Amino acid sequence: MTPRRFGMDRAWGERAARPLRLLAGPGAPPTPDELDALRDGLTRRDEPAASLVQAVHASPDLSVTSLLRTLKASASDDAPEPVRRFLTHVLDRPSWVDDRLLERGARACRSYGMDAGLVLAYGSLLGGYRTAAALEPLVRTGRLSGGETLRRIQETSLWWRSVTAPGGLAPGGDGVLQTLHVRVMHALVNDRLAADPTWDHALRGLPINQYDQASTLGVFSTSFLLHLRLLGVRVPRADAEAVMHLWCYVGWLLGVDDRWLPRTERQGRRQLYHFLSLDPPPDANSVALARALIAMTDEVVTGRFRRRYERERALSVSTWLLGPAAMRDLGLPARLPWYGLARVAANLVMSQGLGRLPGGRSMLLARSERQARAQFARWGAALP
Repeated sequence: MTPRRFGMDRAWGERAARPLRLLAGPGAPPTPDELDALRDGLTRRDEPAASLVQAVHASPDLSVTSLLRTLKASASDDAPEPVRRFLTHVLDRPSWVDDRLLERGARACRSYGMDAGLVLAYGSLLGGYRTAAALEPLVRTGRLSGGETLRRIQETSLWWRSVTAPGGLAPGGDGVLQTLHVRVMHALVNDRLAADPTWDHALRGLPINQYDQASTLGVFSTSFLLHLRLLGVRVPRADAEAVMHLWCYVGWLLGVDDRWLPRTERQGRRQLYHFLSLDPPPDANSVALARALIAMTDEVVTGRFRRRYERERALSVSTWLLGPAAMRDLGLPARLPWYGLARVAANLVMSQGLGRLPGGRSMLLARSERQARAQFARWGAALP
């Protein structure tokens, strides 16, 4: 049975996804087989992680806390059998994983500096709020509303840094283990919400499903690269290919089906077009989460003028990245794109200029690290 959210408002979906359709080029519309797979994805879960969670429930000696601790400790012989079985599955790397591309993709992501943070927050995350598709689990867990918004952004930033750190995705790397931790947490939330009698399966399908997981993966890869270019960042083709490869592997670690892993930007754009064109329009959750994101620094920024500046900066760059129509959908006021244009001007000098010089990439990486530490300091936190 197809959940009612699928293609709920095709007119809105096609209007919102039109830019992606144009970027995807000829053959963008989904084929009948692809439509069937998209419908099916709403009712399919990450089975290996779901089986692990069921084993936890069935074993009186295995708690969620000990499970996550064991995952981070790696697949030792002392681990319980369900954990060893899961880790044997996920630590058997696919043959297509290329360490050279992983290293290049991670280095490229790190070199984008503050622009990467702007894109992930106000392009990827805020853009994802434009549709009501995957927001109900976020609201029910309370992880992206009110005072929790900034803390969740910090956690996601630390995870992103772990998967883009040198060696982060090598066997046993911290990025791998952190990603498996996220995967199991998703499975635990899915198990709890799917059993909740108030969850509307006929409307939404599974709480955390393959369709929404694949769509979310796209905002870290395909959408991420598109928005970087809007800020004037230089993204050479080889770097873009490496970034897509890196996030394909991260998606595999997160339990996304192989068929949903975008190997190329063109494939990623087609998939994002398919998702957005078939997603439901925004709802009250979209507006509440969007407002919380724009205001996320209010609690850590002192002074009325500074708080106002941070909000206006967020609204300006969001308008530049997403466009006025998306801002209206999110219930946010559109602003003149002064901050987005300022980043374009800065990147004409730094990314397009310095980045092309001998040793320029190393200087950009060092600059990016300073920017990351400064950002966490402004948040009242420190990088490990």
